[in-house]
Amino acid sequence: MLSIQRVTPFFTSQEDFRLRLVFAYQYFSIVKGGEVFQFIPSEGKEIVINMKSLQVENLGEVFVFQRGNRFIRLPLYQLLLISDLHTHLAIILEGAVNMETEEKMPEVVILEAEGIIEQLEAENRLRMIDYALETDNVQMFNELTEGLQQK
Repeated sequence: MLSIQRVTPFFTSQEDFRLRLVFAYQYFSIVKGGEVFQFIPSEGKEIVINMKSLQVENLGEVFVFQRGNRFIRLPLYQLLLISDLHTHLAIILEGAVNMETEEKMPEVVILEAEGIIEQLEAENRLRMIDYALETDNVQMFNELTEGLQQK
């Protein structure tokens, strides 16, 4: 069985519901029989994942790995069968899904949240001014009211 030593996409892009992972030299390597084979982008160089079904779409893509003058040619479907590539892809997908949810926050929601935070800060400042007056803390009162005058 093969094991994946490193699988880091050189480039990722999302088009509609497809995630493209493009690989380059030194970003993908496998271990076979204790020897490390480095990916070379001579044939296939990308993995396309359907984000709705979480299935790899280009299973026929052939990946080539090299160690010295020896080469291993593996179709993507075979690489998925005989290695732990699927676990590495799951980690990459987790990151892609997290980035997607962070990017899709509507601007209206962000502006509303900023407005609420400003309102809460202003109310807190007023409570602190009241506290400074109750405790006769002149220094705190001056610091808090200086902030109001600058705004």
